[in-house]
Amino acid sequence: SEKGYKVAVIEQGKRYQSTDFPKTNWNFRKYFWMPKIGFYGIQALTLLKDVFILHGAGVGGGSLVYANNLLVPPDEAFDNPLWGGPGWKDKLSPYYEKAKVMLGVTKSEVITHADELLKECAEDAGVGDTFHVNDVGVYFGDPGKKVSDPYFNGKGPDRTGCILCGGCMVGCRHGAKNTLDLNYLYLAEKLGVDIIPETKVIDVKSVDSNKYKVSVKKITGILNRKKQYYTSGVFFSGGVMGTVKLLHQCKLNGSLPKISHQLGNFVRTNSEAIQGVVSRGKDVDFSKGLAITSGIYPDNNTHIETCRYGKGQGAMSLLATLLVDRHDYIPRPILWVWKIIRNPFVFLRSINPIGISEKSTYVLVMQTISNYMRFDYKRRWWRLGGKSMNSNCDTDQKVPAYIPIANEYTRRLAHKIGGDPAASITEIFLNTSTTAHILGGCVMADAPENGVIDYKGRVFGYDNLYIADGSIVPANLGVNPSLTITAMSEYILDQIPSKG
Repeated sequence: SEKGYKVAVIEQGKRYQSTDFPKTNWNFRKYFWMPKIGFYGIQALTLLKDVFILHGAGVGGGSLVYANNLLVPPDEAFDNPLWGGPGWKDKLSPYYEKAKVMLGVTKSEVITHADELLKECAEDAGVGDTFHVNDVGVYFGDPGKKVSDPYFNGKGPDRTGCILCGGCMVGCRHGAKNTLDLNYLYLAEKLGVDIIPETKVIDVKSVDSNKYKVSVKKITGILNRKKQYYTSGVFFSGGVMGTVKLLHQCKLNGSLPKISHQLGNFVRTNSEAIQGVVSRGKDVDFSKGLAITSGIYPDNNTHIETCRYGKGQGAMSLLATLLVDRHDYIPRPILWVWKIIRNPFVFLRSINPIGISEKSTYVLVMQTISNYMRFDYKRRWWRLGGKSMNSNCDTDQKVPAYIPIANEYTRRLAHKIGGDPAASITEIFLNTSTTAHILGGCVMADAPENGVIDYKGRVFGYDNLYIADGSIVPANLGVNPSLTITAMSEYILDQIPSKG
C-alpha cells in the first residue's frame, strides 16, 4: 500500500478487540479455532502423523496467541545450506532492525521466580553465563494506564501498560501486547488497505499472464457464501498450515499447475519440545508475568525458556501427562503405565485441573539442529477418498519426537520447584513431536528444481505471486521465529517496485 498498490487482506479468522478475548482458555468456544463445530477462537491445533502443531487464527494471525518473544537467531541457525549461501544474517540485519521498530521490541522488564530457577539450573550445569532476559513485544508503561500511541508518532492506537497477568497466550485483554492488528495492520488500514475477516481463500487461479482469480467463502454463519476477486498479484501469508495446504490444492486442481514439486519439502518444527513442571506445593503462583521472559543455552544448538499461562487459564494442561524417557526396547506408553503404577498419587495430581496454571511452569526447548519432514496433500483412505494434508517423516534427518536434553532440563527444573515433570501427551502416546513454531515447506532457491520461491520471494513460474510467512524459513532457528518471519517479510516487500 505504501508503494501505491490497492491491497486487501483476507483472513479466515475473526477480528478481535481486546475485550473480545476470553478471560480463560477453559472457554473453548472463544479460545480454540475449530470452525467446523462453531469454535472461532485464536488457538488452532492440528495433529498430523509426525507432529502436533499449535498455531494461530484471527486478524493478526499468530501474533494474537504467541508469547511476545522477538529474538534474533544465533549464527548457527544461518549455517544451513538451504539459505542458499552465507551472508543471510547480514542481509537481513537492516530488516531485523525495521521489524523491531514496527513490533515495539524492548527488553522484558520483569524477571519471574521461574526465570530465577531456570538460571539456577543453568548455573548447576556450568552454563549460567548463557542466561539472558528476552526481547519482547509488549508495552510496559504504567501498569493499567492507557496512553496515546507510544510507537508511531501518534499514528497508532492508544495503548495500556502491561499488568503482568500472564495471559499473553490467551489473548491480551488489556492492550499491552504488540499484536499485528495494533501496528502493521492498523497502519495499513489508515493507508486504505481493506481487511476482510471470517473469509477463507479456497482457490487462487491464474487466468492469464498477469491476473489471478481468488475464490473465497465465508467461514462463519450457515450459508458459507462464496465470492471471487480478480487481482494482478497475490501474497500468500497464511503460515505453513495455510499457505502450504492452499498451494497444494491449487497445484493439484490445475489452478496453479506450475508450482514447484518442492512444495511441502523441508518442513521443520524448530526442533522443538514443549514440556512442563507442576508444583506439588499449594501456596505457589507461577502465572504472574509475561508468557516468556528469559532463556538459557545449555549447548550451542539448544535454547530453553520457561513459559506460563495466566491465573485460571489451565486448559492446555489437558494436552500434558507424566514425563517418561524413550527406551530402546520398551514402548513409551508401557513405561508411562509403569510410572503410574509406581506413582499413582503423582498421576492423580497431574490430572487435577484446579489451580493448574498457577502451579505450572512450561518448558519450551528449541534447537538449530537440522531435521525436517514433508507435507503432502493426497487422498486418504480414512477420509473415504477425500484429500488432506499430512506429514511424511521419511527423511535422512527425521524430526525428533524425543529430545533428551529437554527431558534433562525439565527434570532439573522440577527438582528446583519441587514438582513433577510433564510432557506432551502426543509425544508419549503417538511418538510425534510438538511445536508452536512450524516452519518451511516453501523454501527459497535458485531454481524451481530446488525450491518454491526465488530469493526475492517470487513463486517460480508465475508473475506477481509471492510468499511471505513462516513457510519460507529454510532452517530451524532455535529461538522463537516471529522476528525472523517479520524481517524476511520486510525484505521481500522491499524487493517490490513502487507502482508506476
